Amino acid sequence: MEKRLKVLVVDDSKVMRGIIRKMLCADGGAEVLEAAGGRQALDVLAKSPVDCIISDWNMPGMKGIDLLRQVRGDGVLAETPFVMVTAESLDANMAEANEARVSSYLTKPFTAEELWRTLRCVLSDTAPK
Repeated sequence: MEKRLKVLVVDDSKVMRGIIRKMLCADGGAEVLEAAGGRQALDVLAKSPVDCIISDWNMPGMKGIDLLRQVRGDGVLAETPFVMVTAESLDANMAEANEARVSSYLTKPFTAEELWRTLRCVLSDTAPK
């Protein structure tokens, strides 16, 4: 039996988390964990390892870029693929995310096909060679 992909979706918008969950769960594609913000995401990650993190950039409390930095600074989580999602495709934000070692960047709105293409790409980058 093939292992299902386990993804943590982090977004302060319950609606957006639901949209991404629907995209990921279609046809039994992935197991989805959710967090409403960066601090909650860290709590989830402490209890349950995931194959990939998909996080919104703009959230109250802890922004997605700060969550990315925390993940990259954690010895256990550091290599977890991390996809940043935002409604703003600002060059400065993309440069900041790249400097923090983001795996990929998706600009809203995006399709399920674009999301899966991005996930396949970041997950293939972490597969054992």
